[in-house]
Amino acid sequence: MKLSYYPGCSLEGTALDYDHSVREVCLTLDIELIDIPDWNCCGASSAHMTDHEVGMRLPIRNLLLARELGHNILVPCAACFQRLKAADRALRADPLRWDVQEYAPDYEIIHITRFLAGEDILQTIHSAITRSLDDLPLACYYGCLSLRNPHITGAPNWEMPDTLERIVTALGARPVDWSHRTECCSGSLTMARPDITEKLVGDIAVAARRAGAQALVTDCPMCQANVESRQVCKIEGEVCLPVFFATELIVAAISGHYPESQQKTHLISPEILRGTLAENATVKEESL
Repeated sequence: MKLSYYPGCSLEGTALDYDHSVREVCLTLDIELIDIPDWNCCGASSAHMTDHEVGMRLPIRNLLLARELGHNILVPCAACFQRLKAADRALRADPLRWDVQEYAPDYEIIHITRFLAGEDILQTIHSAITRSLDDLPLACYYGCLSLRNPHITGAPNWEMPDTLERIVTALGARPVDWSHRTECCSGSLTMARPDITEKLVGDIAVAARRAGAQALVTDCPMCQANVESRQVCKIEGEVCLPVFFATELIVAAISGHYPESQQKTHLISPEILRGTLAENATVKEESL
């Protein structure tokens, strides 16, 4: 299988580890990722919040470049997915408005989580696992942009999604039942209003801990960075929760280990994952 790949800016910067894990998972699944040549920033959030014209023309350019490749487009970043889907919708409705003579490609713009949660893909992932994440309680956190507005994203169950839950279940982990899976983390306000961000992130972390989660799992680089950087443990003995990318967990379960170099990419210690893998290895050795 060949897929066009749009990593976006975050995956070449603060979420470089996300990009690495996406590529590694696709390599395991025998999927060839073809980077869209000369791709540019999609404009989230700086452009589309300030200038609609620029905010649309940036992702439109990427779609026109991808059209030449002729493959479905895989997008890991939730914000990039939102902007590319919005641009695709605008182009199909009125291409001339955007100086495009004709636009009717048969490709799909696919968010990474929806792709990995497909039944055939999940079966392949499950069969490749060398160490399961034995009942590790995880809070699956979607945030806003990969799901809403459903008229743009096409998400069939934007209020009660289950794709991340299906992925972590296939890895042997246990998704907890909790209240804040689609609540906003206020990523766009993290610099301008850190007080608001800390409050919203705090609500998310409290809800996850209350449900029994020992970590969160997400598919949004902004959510991952924001929830880890703005999470504050104010009560003595309270443990801050690391936030993993779903693809990061898949790589760990397939490889059977979590390298120290990967741990350094987190602001909150991800030792819980390394410990789970090590404990699982010990259990397997004892059973032999």
